[in-house]
Amino acid sequence: MTDAPLIEVDRVSQVFRTGKARLHALDEIVLDIRENEFITLVGRSGCGKSTLLRIIAGLLVATAGEVRVQGRRVAAPRPDVSLMFQRSALLPWRNVIDNVMLPVEILKLDRKQFRRRAEELLTLVGLEGFEDRRPYELSGGMQQRVALCRALVHDPALLLMDEPFAALDALTREELSLELQRLWSENRKTIVFVTHSIQEATLLADRIVVMTPRPGRIARILEVGAPRPRSLGVSRHSEELDRVSAELHELLFARELAAQPS
Repeated sequence: MTDAPLIEVDRVSQVFRTGKARLHALDEIVLDIRENEFITLVGRSGCGKSTLLRIIAGLLVATAGEVRVQGRRVAAPRPDVSLMFQRSALLPWRNVIDNVMLPVEILKLDRKQFRRRAEELLTLVGLEGFEDRRPYELSGGMQQRVALCRALVHDPALLLMDEPFAALDALTREELSLELQRLWSENRKTIVFVTHSIQEATLLADRIVVMTPRPGRIARILEVGAPRPRSLGVSRHSEELDRVSAELHELLFARELAAQPS
């Protein structure tokens, strides 16, 4: 991990206007994210987590402030940034391997080289032998594994994940959280992960960014000191994970969650 931030969120604010209506979604967000760091964004619904992710991705232009990735201002989507959503959004007429290869085609990369990488990723997530299956033949958890492979196939510098496991049942969600932790440990990426789950945030993050209700501000940034691999069961790291989880509960369920210096 280098000292220079990969991502700089510099006093970002976002106001949505529809006719005379005005919605203040984000207010002066300042956040630096280091290379290979795993950041989770947590907060109540409507606090602007997904809005911030879309601004970082270049899908939305901030009303004020700016985001810089590798020192360059983000003004549009970048080929070295992947975004993974709550739904897999697989193309139903494509089989698994062709869905994974979609970014390779869009970016006009070497198909032969990246076909091998796609196959390796599918093996890593336990989908070897499913290359020719169509999305309708897969469970929801398997579809999200395919979507994760698709997000990683072109080796992006930054992976943005917007509640990617929220629509899954509890056991599958837990399984994929552990799988993501393993993949991240083996092939370090900078990840910004939006979640409503305190358990997910604590398990995955190096730092947890806690946001206030609308307008979204940074209330606190919590460091998670437990080494990896982490477990949801009883382990020698349980005390640290329980401490962070308890602090998150206190923050998120407080009557008033005000922005404080991080």
